[in-house]
Amino acid sequence: MKTSVKEAPLRVLHLHSTFDAGGKERRAVALMNRFWKGVEHHIVSAQPTAMGAKGLIDKRVSAFFPFGFPPLAGKLRIARLQQLARAMQGFDLVLTYNWGAMDAAMAHAVFAPSMGLPPLVHHEDGFNADEAAGLKRGRNWYRVIALWRASAVMVPSQRLEQIALTVWRQPRGRVHRIANGIDTAAYARKTKADVLPRVVKRPGEKWLGTLAGLRAVKNLPRMVRAMKDLPDQWHLVIAGEGPEREAIVAEAMRLNVGHRVHLPGHVTDPSAAIGLFDLFALSSDSEQAPLSVIEAMASGLAVVSPAVGDVAAMVSEANRPFITPEGDEAAFAGAMAQLASDETLRRRIGEANRLRAKADFDEAGMAARYAKVYAAAMGRPSFP
Repeated sequence: MKTSVKEAPLRVLHLHSTFDAGGKERRAVALMNRFWKGVEHHIVSAQPTAMGAKGLIDKRVSAFFPFGFPPLAGKLRIARLQQLARAMQGFDLVLTYNWGAMDAAMAHAVFAPSMGLPPLVHHEDGFNADEAAGLKRGRNWYRVIALWRASAVMVPSQRLEQIALTVWRQPRGRVHRIANGIDTAAYARKTKADVLPRVVKRPGEKWLGTLAGLRAVKNLPRMVRAMKDLPDQWHLVIAGEGPEREAIVAEAMRLNVGHRVHLPGHVTDPSAAIGLFDLFALSSDSEQAPLSVIEAMASGLAVVSPAVGDVAAMVSEANRPFITPEGDEAAFAGAMAQLASDETLRRRIGEANRLRAKADFDEAGMAARYAKVYAAAMGRPSFP
């Protein structure tokens, strides 16, 4: 009698610049939650204390957080790269994310043949404040070399696709643009008024809301300035955590709108909170294809934002007049005021956004495309 041998699980190593619950991390977790059967996910953060997305991982996922993994950040020395390369041995696939994991990609580029390292797929989602105004030449050249042996480079936006092809000199067949996706059905549900910590929506209030890490590149004081002249029933709710909290509060106090600006902190499940918003806003200096905009669209909200990244192309045609020129705070505030004053217009645009999100940004389609790229990198017919 023959006995079947259970196939060993695939071992996937995720090397993140940070594992706080931002857009790229939530997308990575969404993919892990779909790719749970027959896969072990081993997760490392370049910032060991930045692990906020850990709580979003489904209980069915075999998730591990390797203790003592070599630091992803540090001085560029051959011995350190060798350490990183050795730590990749024994895995079936290595996934790196953003600039903070680029030294790991470099270690792979240098030592993959001699150490028999697994295939590597790099994910690039955008830039922090230090590159928001322009890419750094040294980093560009470093990426050119570090991504030399990558099986694929994944990007969510048209701008990043062009940067990867031209500035980082990646071959056309290596670069894959896959739009971010979410479980759009989850954003259609009704939301309780007290779902957010430390703030409750009261009858008669209107909420201008955003989901964002409180980082300098998000330029959230700009949003405070833009909303200061809205009618008193409008409150600004910024859901997220980060180092810029005090700067946001200081700007609100300076403009005498502190009583209308609320920072409830990190929201574990955005779909349970975003339905409280009456209008969604983005104020970033740099974005690519922000997940929060897709979440707002799926919730049937109109969006006001600077024309950063692919935002103008993402929203419905009806919403595009409210995507304003980068750096033009007056236009940003004017678009916000126009939408805040016209509920019928907000609802019409919101419905158009909801339909577009369902058609173009659903998680199932995104996951299928990622699975195809990962399988090809490993030389397998399917993933997992």
